[in-house]
Amino acid sequence: MPVIVLDVKDFTTPLFFVRTLEVFSTCATFSLVGSLRCVDNDLRQQHNDTFWIFCMFTWCFFFTVTLFIHILSLVQFHSIIPVSWKNLTVTVAVLGNLMCLSASVLYSLLVVNLQKTQSHCVAAAGTSCLAVITYASETYILICTQAQEQRGYMGRVCGVFKIVQLWGNCHMITLIMESMPTPMSPAHEWQLLLSSVSVCVIMSVTTLLVICGDFAGRCPLPFDRFLGVFNLIGVLLYVVATVICVTEILLVKNTPREMLLVVMKTVVAGLTLLAYTVDFAFSIKSLCDRSH
Repeated sequence: MPVIVLDVKDFTTPLFFVRTLEVFSTCATFSLVGSLRCVDNDLRQQHNDTFWIFCMFTWCFFFTVTLFIHILSLVQFHSIIPVSWKNLTVTVAVLGNLMCLSASVLYSLLVVNLQKTQSHCVAAAGTSCLAVITYASETYILICTQAQEQRGYMGRVCGVFKIVQLWGNCHMITLIMESMPTPMSPAHEWQLLLSSVSVCVIMSVTTLLVICGDFAGRCPLPFDRFLGVFNLIGVLLYVVATVICVTEILLVKNTPREMLLVVMKTVVAGLTLLAYTVDFAFSIKSLCDRSH
């Protein structure tokens, strides 16, 4: 039976203050947005719940995971959990920063203008931005102020690129579901785009689970080869996705909101393609160094 050990120094570290602010800001944000939802149904009518679900899922998920990490760090129970703790904490910090940034942008640009209680809207947007700052601060503490041996794989450049890939995939799924096919837009392009991104989501989640769960050594083949194949597939699929998005920009002739959605999809697809391409180059370099 493990013994709970509490040290006063644990309550004065920068990580303690940052994670406490993360828990507070995410909890306050989804509470404020949830209360606004109860008094205004315009969001449901105009946005089919897509952005609201994405934002609420982001804030609720990272509140839960951060609180879990925060408690385990304080009671010193993280050593008995069969996961790579340093990879898990870096992944949550970087991914939380990116996802909360996306949620803040989507909520501010496409949701706030539909609400009537403006003071609550501003407060929710402010606490969401606070969450972005706190997760960015934790990322800096875990990656930039620790030795390379203490960062883990996810704290290196290749690991950060894999987190960016997962963020891009999640963001793309949200934007694709928001821009459902219309009689004016070909449904087969929408289906191809959704299928391509869905495959990339599965590969990204699988990669992060294997790394954070310390399962890389149990793979039947060298794990870096799997990563190289996953990156190559990701590059090819996102080339297709980017071409489809650029084509939509050239053909869209509807409302400014639809144009904004297409531009956002193109930007996110381009950034994710860049992350896959650079990560694939690192994978090739790693395989070549191993062969020599």
